Amino acid sequence: MTIVDTLLEIAKYTVPAIVVLLATYLVVKKFLVTEIQRKQLAIFQEGLDTTLRLRLQAYERLTLFIERIHPRQLVPHVYQTGMKVRELQYALVQTIRTEFEHNLSQQIYVSKEVWKTVAGVMEQELAMINNIASQMNADAPARELHQRIVEYVMQSEDTPNEIALDVINNEAKYVLAQKA
Repeated sequence: MTIVDTLLEIAKYTVPAIVVLLATYLVVKKFLVTEIQRKQLAIFQEGLDTTLRLRLQAYERLTLFIERIHPRQLVPHVYQTGMKVRELQYALVQTIRTEFEHNLSQQIYVSKEVWKTVAGVMEQELAMINNIASQMNADAPARELHQRIVEYVMQSEDTPNEIALDVINNEAKYVLAQKA
């Protein structure tokens, strides 16, 4: 037996083994790449679902905030018999600011437009309360401030709160439509 015969004999067994090994490698690689992509897509989809839930919760919390700072909800909630104008004014302003600070983190889940609208409503409510209170005697009974605020709100056609609720509602609907 010559060296060439020996090499041919070795090649007869190794070449098919190498071909099978290469084919197996390519099939396994293709399977693993596909499986990794599928898992990445599942993780991405799960992230989108989580983000959607967080965004919807943010819209809910901001809607609740807007409702809570509306004078028809806020004044009766804060007003106590025997308060003076100055005390009611301070309590209303503090309550609005506390509610706003409690919801500050929601801005990362909503659009800049929604957040500016919510912040603007807060500023308008504070300005309205301070403006009405500044026109009154600070030691007058708080029910007078309460009455003036109610009168002011009754005269307003579209309150900032209603506009903000529309903006929040429209964006929430848009986000839900994008998901579907």
